[in-house]
Amino acid sequence: MISINEYFNSTVKSLGYTSAKGKSSVGVMEPGEYEFGTSTHETMLVIEGELIAQLPNQTEWKSYQAGEKFEVEANTSFKVKSVGQTSYLCQYK
Repeated sequence: MISINEYFNSTVKSLGYTSAKGKSSVGVMEPGEYEFGTSTHETMLVIEGELIAQLPNQTEWKSYQAGEKFEVEANTSFKVKSVGQTSYLCQYK
């Protein structure tokens, strides 16, 4: 079954699904700055566009372009800045 998720007044939208590899979501972010909390380990892959992320326990921001990914441990939070519309794939473990 596909789930529909909307966050931050509909500026972030995603479709959640389960495949043979586990749970994932694919979505799009409008330009802006967002903070997400995690309940499981997450791997974020930028599909198109650019995300600038501040990962847990980090003070610096790092840019991730299309084809690049970052990982975030469970039970933490992270911030991202979307530069233009950005699409992503998030895989949960």
